[in-house]
Amino acid sequence: MEPTDAAQRVAGAELASAVALGRAVAENLRRAVEVRDDVIDDLVVALFADGHVLIEDLPGVGKTTLARALAQSLDLEFARVQCTADLLPADVVGTNVYNQREARFEFRPGPVFANVVLVDEINRASPKTQSGLLECMQERRVTVDVHTHELARPFTVIATQNPVEYEGTYPLPEAQVDRFMVRLSLGYPSAEGEAAMLHRHEMGDRVDDLQPVADAAALLAAQEAASRVRASAALRDYIVALLRRTREDRRVELGASPRAGLMLLRAAKARGLLAGRDHAVPDDVQALAPAVLAHRLVLAPEAIEQDAAAVIVDAIAATPAR
Repeated sequence: MEPTDAAQRVAGAELASAVALGRAVAENLRRAVEVRDDVIDDLVVALFADGHVLIEDLPGVGKTTLARALAQSLDLEFARVQCTADLLPADVVGTNVYNQREARFEFRPGPVFANVVLVDEINRASPKTQSGLLECMQERRVTVDVHTHELARPFTVIATQNPVEYEGTYPLPEAQVDRFMVRLSLGYPSAEGEAAMLHRHEMGDRVDDLQPVADAAALLAAQEAASRVRASAALRDYIVALLRRTREDRRVELGASPRAGLMLLRAAKARGLLAGRDHAVPDDVQALAPAVLAHRLVLAPEAIEQDAAAVIVDAIAATPAR
């Protein structure tokens, strides 16, 4: 059933506020780190869609700076988890500590209780620690000794991994990868951009100089508005058709899951909001499909050398928009 209640529609003032917030955050990020515009756009979309981000790229291209700048731009609490083989789940989610003075256990929260959590080199953490993030990312809460603790809102995990250094790493299982709304790759900046970056940063870290453009309340309002952006039945059918196309492709052993469709729909609605629309369109889906779907595909052994993003591009070309 299509939503018809006018109270559920995104008001004009909400649209204008979300567009202004998205532009301000993007501009702040550009001041702090030299990355492509499409990377910043996809990151802001994921933020407004209340999703998590996986950044797969080489060391030194600005992954940590980007995460810090995002938190600074919205005056959010930031925490960093440096993953190593001996990192324990309790180091991430927290643990109960005995208070001798009061003769009772008290909970000491871990870094996941921040608003923006950078999980650096996530594939260096053990599978046990990686799985400890599952409940955090999906349920937005943690359970320690049968007691459940709600995480902060907003809550975004930005995880990084090095795509070329595999010694001593633990590849993320499909269930974990599926929790990330988008996968991004920053890449090296252009020669001109890298020279400009050297000039801007030669006097110190630019992130510390960033001024917040809004706060957590403004972001939560934008996320709530994004959830009310309209998606027609035809658009939902189009997303399902794209998902099924990936599952039927002979190059693919494991296609996009139903959760992938939910993530793509949420991202498309957020992109529509940031474009000043109260509805999502096929262009939103097509623009975001590679970033949302490619990392969820498991290619067949004979196609392992191919690019999963190319499978998504082919699926878009072969699936008529509705």
